[in-house]
Amino acid sequence: MPDPGASLGRAVTTLRVLAASGVISPVRPDRLVSMAVALHRWGMSPATLVGVAAARSPDAVAVVDDAGVVTYADLDRRSNAVADGLLDLGLRERDSVALLARNSRQFLVALAAVSKIGADLIYLNTGFGAREIADVVRGEGVKAVIADEEFEQRVGDGAPGLPRVLAWTDAARDDVRTLDGLAGGPPSPPPSPRHVSRHVILTSGTTGTPKGAPREAPGPLAGAEMMIALVGAIPLRARQPTVLAAPMFHTWGLANLLVGLALQSSFVVRRRFDPQTTIALLGEQSATALIAVPVMLQRIMELPGDVRRRYPTPDVRVVALSGSAVPASIAERFMDEYGDVVYNLYGSTEVSYISVATPKDLREAPGTSGRPLHGVTLRILDDGGAPLPAGATGRIFARSALTFEGYSGGQDKERIDGLVSTGDLGHLDEAGRLFIDGRDDDMIVSGGENVYPREVEEALLHHPAVADAAVVGVPDERFGQALVAHVVPGAGGADPEELREYLKGRLATYKVPREVVLHDSLPRNETGKVVPGALGACDRRA
Repeated sequence: MPDPGASLGRAVTTLRVLAASGVISPVRPDRLVSMAVALHRWGMSPATLVGVAAARSPDAVAVVDDAGVVTYADLDRRSNAVADGLLDLGLRERDSVALLARNSRQFLVALAAVSKIGADLIYLNTGFGAREIADVVRGEGVKAVIADEEFEQRVGDGAPGLPRVLAWTDAARDDVRTLDGLAGGPPSPPPSPRHVSRHVILTSGTTGTPKGAPREAPGPLAGAEMMIALVGAIPLRARQPTVLAAPMFHTWGLANLLVGLALQSSFVVRRRFDPQTTIALLGEQSATALIAVPVMLQRIMELPGDVRRRYPTPDVRVVALSGSAVPASIAERFMDEYGDVVYNLYGSTEVSYISVATPKDLREAPGTSGRPLHGVTLRILDDGGAPLPAGATGRIFARSALTFEGYSGGQDKERIDGLVSTGDLGHLDEAGRLFIDGRDDDMIVSGGENVYPREVEEALLHHPAVADAAVVGVPDERFGQALVAHVVPGAGGADPEELREYLKGRLATYKVPREVVLHDSLPRNETGKVVPGALGACDRRA
């Protein structure tokens, strides 16, 4: 049996660490005790972060979403009542609960409530169909599903017979269980669980079936390490409005949600991303930060200049990106217009955070993923596992305080000396900055030469007539493989042969695509990554 006094002492120590790193500012002693009690009750979990924020600043705005404003006290009370309702449904500690929801207050309510009963949370991708839902439910042993109303049919088909609770609904519902309905119950916290919730992030599944990457709740040291690493590299400030556009179910969105809860941020969210609405919100809410995935930045820069100029964003100091590659041309154009505010984080579902490129890095070395974060070990290794010198491309292996222990199904990523393969190829420059050259499974060998699609994509994106691009390899009788570029033209259109001629002046001959195919859009998943297998079926532009 754990010593309650020792646990409470560790809780107070953890709060002091967070305060020393600037996450929590000094507060009245009575409120500090209430904050420590929350940590003692729920451990290092989202429930604690909500409870701590409610104890410190009950009237502070927690969420501004499509339905209005929610304070931290409201969020705490609602999640207490929902937690009791989940217990009444028969859910218990260590049970797995799947969450299928877009960004809204309901995501946070569900996150905190499940944590408060000590159940484990499985984050479903909003792009999943019934088959993927069924696979995850079976593989993770899911006992109940919390889902937005728009996914009701998918969940019914993929998880028949399981208890279901609707999260976001467009109108009041009294024919089914909803989070709003459960939130009307007693607001007292449920009994303290012995188990601290695990969180299972699913891989993106762009090249195969999504796999669950579970993480135990971090101890005080690991939690403090994460905060020091991220907040030390990306200057997010406590108690400031943050537009969180990245999907909360994804590693990047969830990490910023947890960091933001620790910072007691005011989250400004919308259920669906719209570039014009996003830049408008930055000004209307006096937001100091935008958390997004790179394709969202591309969509903002595709807006006509006069539209962007309607929405000044004087308070924005941070635009933090992750989830897929950031085209150097997009980062440069954005900073030329909005100032040097772009931060690019590189990480993986399995390792979590790895490196961050600051605006200075992106100016000095366009396309870089920056330098390893505090507490991260990073190596570039050859096929035999030996370290490579600066400039040499090899496999990326890394370790952070939040590196996973293996997939739910028992599989694992390759490990060398405690470092985990990210599945990417990259190199370091002489200054120690990381560059991602491509996936280790998407290198194209054409005529005996190795070609990394990302280099060709970056060259295409520098052309003013190209709005989006993806390059893949296809079978070729003469060269084994040949390159095909899939391009979305800009407003003025694009000519495929002109683009090939443009590339011939910038790349080696064997890197020039055999064919340039024009599309109205590229198939991307919910986090902005191109789905290679869907490119062939994507409608071509006439």
